[in-house]
Amino acid sequence: MPEFDLVHEFPAMHVGVRAEAGRLAEICFLPRSVPLVAPNNRLAERAARQFENYLANPDYRFNLPRAEVGTAFQRRVWDAIAAIPCGRTLTYGQVAKHLRTGPRAVGQACGANWFPLLIPCHRVLGSGGIGGFGNHGEGFHLEIKRWLLQHECCPIPHERAL
Repeated sequence: MPEFDLVHEFPAMHVGVRAEAGRLAEICFLPRSVPLVAPNNRLAERAARQFENYLANPDYRFNLPRAEVGTAFQRRVWDAIAAIPCGRTLTYGQVAKHLRTGPRAVGQACGANWFPLLIPCHRVLGSGGIGGFGNHGEGFHLEIKRWLLQHECCPIPHERAL
């Protein structure tokens, strides 16, 4: 597991932050069993304050410098997702239609998101339910997605029976 510059407590998980050269390199959702880490640099301190602001107000807008990562296509998807307002959701298909691509490609870009919370992929749902999260279709990551949606007062669809 990488060394984190911050591991912050959230109600449903811990959130790890790695910084490099004054920019966020990665944000990770972690099990609560991962030990908390106090911020060890200025950017990690800023991230911790902004996480607290988000916890107090889910409509809070993050303002943290991020490393340039991802393909041009992934960045297009992430920009579209970042424009989804708090309290609202779109389906993978709706995002895909807007970008003139396929829903599966949107889902893959969501799964490759290095900056969850800042790029709110949790606001993108499947056409028949909550969909996946972080390249996972069940378990810990879906519980995080449900918590984030509830925290932001987003409607959570019922899953279709298979």
